Amino acid sequence: MCFPRCLCPHVQVLWLDSPYDDALKFDLIFSFSSMSRSQSSRRTGSMRPVNAAADVRKMRSIIAEDPEWSLELVPLLTTLCLQHIIKHFEGNPILDKLAPNYKAYVLQRLPTSLPLTVTANLISDESYWKRCCESRWAVCDVSTYNNSWKRMFFERHLENIIEFFIPDSTDTKTVLDVVPLCRNFVKRLKVSQLLPPIKESPKFDEDDRSDCASDTGSEGPSMDHFDFRILLDKLPNLEELSVVYGVFRIHRSKVDDEKCCVLVSQLLDHPSLQELNFSHNHIGDRGARAIAKLLNRSQLKSLVVCNNQIRGPGAQALAHALSKNTTLMSLNLRLNRIGDEGGQALAQALVKNNTLANLHLGGNNMTEPTAVALSQALVENCTLKNLNLSNNRLGVDGGKVLEEGMSHNSSLVECDIRLTDVGQDSEYCITQALRTNQSQTARKNQTQI
Repeated sequence: MCFPRCLCPHVQVLWLDSPYDDALKFDLIFSFSSMSRSQSSRRTGSMRPVNAAADVRKMRSIIAEDPEWSLELVPLLTTLCLQHIIKHFEGNPILDKLAPNYKAYVLQRLPTSLPLTVTANLISDESYWKRCCESRWAVCDVSTYNNSWKRMFFERHLENIIEFFIPDSTDTKTVLDVVPLCRNFVKRLKVSQLLPPIKESPKFDEDDRSDCASDTGSEGPSMDHFDFRILLDKLPNLEELSVVYGVFRIHRSKVDDEKCCVLVSQLLDHPSLQELNFSHNHIGDRGARAIAKLLNRSQLKSLVVCNNQIRGPGAQALAHALSKNTTLMSLNLRLNRIGDEGGQALAQALVKNNTLANLHLGGNNMTEPTAVALSQALVENCTLKNLNLSNNRLGVDGGKVLEEGMSHNSSLVECDIRLTDVGQDSEYCITQALRTNQSQTARKNQTQI
């Protein structure tokens, strides 16, 4: 800002550059104006005094009518321009043309909800991608991604798309569209699930048995999971692929009988489901019957329904299915309420079953009758290797019959009988029998090698 020499003969140019520029301008202009009037008065011979102090108080009282007003509250023009750029960034992503300090200002304030088509290949700033990760996932360990937030975001984003891909329902375009955006950053994929196709839900009757369902003749889906062939050749930097396929886990989710039936209805005849985990829910006998139906209409190898509300009738339905099943290798019914009614039924199923290797029946209110049935099953069964009977009231007599059954068994190598009151003598004899079986198994494995 330049002022004429007539106002201030000693000042050539005055440049104002501070947060209080406007205030200084006002003061200077007022002073120069006063000086001009004084000089004019002297030139014209006017003798009227100028009360400068009164005029200053009067003019400043107008500015201070709002006691909270301050020049500090007025944003700079630069700030207004940057805020405009942030607000309209999606339509006009100006970034590379900005000076470094302005670019940093914009990146710190850009919303993480911007489309990836705008940000993926434009923004490399790690602090922005850190905000994107933390706003989307509760746990973010960037050290497992070579400390790259951008790599973490795109790897986990692509993993989520694959894990929720439903064959014949989700358009493959949803996966392929994201490839050009993430192809340079994805080095590892860890897919924790693959969803099966959606099918019409068959109806469950209260008295359904596991063997009463007949296969439908409807035409199957074109594929039973996401086809990785459409993706892998488009990720040139991919170094590691980990896929957990055939596992369905839903635990601690308050799943009751009705919800269990709905979930199981979508898994019937699944060609590749191998593990089902419904632990720590509210599943009762009706839900157990639905699961029993699934046992013989799937390729399940592991079933976990511990800590639910399954009683005798539900355990009987599972036992009925187990007696005919040829794939299940592990069954966990810990912390239910099957009692002797369910325990005896499962023991009888072991006589016919020749694939189950692990059975967990801990904490199920079983007593001596179950021990008797299990003792008889151990005489004939030659595939069960691990049996957990802990925290049941088998008693001394139950321990003696188990000891008798173990004396005729050569396959069982682990048997947990803690907190069952079987007595020290029976516990010792059972332990000795298990050690004998372990030694024989070890020798047999060495011979096969």
